[in-house]
Amino acid sequence: MSNLQDPRVLLALERTLLAWNRSSIALIGFGFLIEKSTLLVHLLDPVKYAGKITFNFWLGVITICLGLIVSFWSIIQYKIALRSLNPAEYIAGYSVNLPIVLGLFTVFTGLLLIVSFMV
Repeated sequence: MSNLQDPRVLLALERTLLAWNRSSIALIGFGFLIEKSTLLVHLLDPVKYAGKITFNFWLGVITICLGLIVSFWSIIQYKIALRSLNPAEYIAGYSVNLPIVLGLFTVFTGLLLIVSFMV
């Protein structure tokens, strides 16, 4: 529980959530890169590298899922931390839900990316 009576605590919480969101986007992008690297292997010799193609597909999907988990978990932690703040630490008229919307958008687009791999 915070007793600093300082609105900078709220902004620090928001910065932390956005940093975790950047990390989750990096994981999602890395998973996409891993999954799409199978295209090159598929062009070289699809029969010879069939096992590698399957492995890279699932490794990419798992990496994307890890990014989704990080994004969703950071939203939960942010909401828990917001509940610990007292009214003096909130900024009047400041929306605390915008970073949550951004994190949920990251989760949603990551899920759509995984679905696009399956189709």
